[in-house]
Amino acid sequence: MKPFNVTRALARAVIGISALGAVSSWATDLKVGFITSLSGPVSSLGIPYEKGMRAALAYKSELAGRKIQVIQLDDASDPSTAARNARKMIEEDKVDIIIGTAGSPGALAIAAVARETKTPLISIANANLNGEEGAWMVTLPQPAPLMVTAVVERMKKSGVKTVGYIGFSDAWGDLVYDALAKAAPDAGIKVVSNERYARADTSVTGQVLKIVALRPDAVITGTSGTPGALPYLALTERGYKGLIYGTHALINPDFVRVGGASVEGLLAPTGPVVVAEQLPDSNPMRKAAMDYRAGYQKANGAVPTDAFSAYTFDAWLLLLDAASRTKGEPGTPQYRVALRDAMVNTKELVGTHSVYNFKPDSRYGSDDRSRVIVKLEKGQWKLVP
Repeated sequence: MKPFNVTRALARAVIGISALGAVSSWATDLKVGFITSLSGPVSSLGIPYEKGMRAALAYKSELAGRKIQVIQLDDASDPSTAARNARKMIEEDKVDIIIGTAGSPGALAIAAVARETKTPLISIANANLNGEEGAWMVTLPQPAPLMVTAVVERMKKSGVKTVGYIGFSDAWGDLVYDALAKAAPDAGIKVVSNERYARADTSVTGQVLKIVALRPDAVITGTSGTPGALPYLALTERGYKGLIYGTHALINPDFVRVGGASVEGLLAPTGPVVVAEQLPDSNPMRKAAMDYRAGYQKANGAVPTDAFSAYTFDAWLLLLDAASRTKGEPGTPQYRVALRDAMVNTKELVGTHSVYNFKPDSRYGSDDRSRVIVKLEKGQWKLVP
């Protein structure tokens, strides 16, 4: 990763527009710590997140005369490294806010540090903590119940009566399964399995054999990125002919590439940004999505093909909005408190994935406007009416 001087875990990088990576090129008015996974099993998500940060800086790099300095670290897909990175940024670099990281376990690890140090956190992975434990964070990806409910509604329309589940053996796998277990019965659908595997596993043959033996009408996964293709590949190998579903965590070009023909016809929920050009002009997220795409093209020299980089862009929009309403001087504990208070009271902020409304006692800010159903057809995601 030569652009922006991005190096291995615990190596520092300062991101600037058009690869202007020198610290001296930025005033230190407002400091943002950005943690993502540029290596390890979550890197297929972490690298798009980093490209989204480039798009964000290309879109806007200062606010009300303040320049914004972004300090980036790679957590190597390891939650303990993510937590160490966060502490390093807060204690040594004196960042005012943290944006990160690519995996739910890592985001939860950062949240613990954010709470302890009273530093705002914008989670770009799906992470939820109740009460005081999550009081210093908000989460941008749509909550699992919101998205899984949309999938269950689609299953019901297709006549599905039984569904098999396989997901990661971590927080994301738990979130999706819990949402499925609550939504499916009301739709007259029985969940017949709860198989799990680790993100770093290279085979899920045993788990898929159990699912196929149950002959479910459909299979849904609680996975993400490249490792999320494993169950679909195994289902094809075992001759499974039922319907296949996923979540918004699979909207990623590496998943499509690795899954190949095995994921053709997959139905999944996602944010509107993925099919922005298919949205009506009246949809407020269409303009935000087009601004994001322009910034992405400018910064990365290509059009975006994933959903994840847009979460980073939305995190930037949230930061800009909250900071514009925050009084005081960056670099102080008082400013971090004021910035957190502004962030958790955001109203009707139009992003690429959602129109965000946050409350102090809720981590998520999305509603029904943040979801559409898409189908993978010949390697492209198509909006399903």
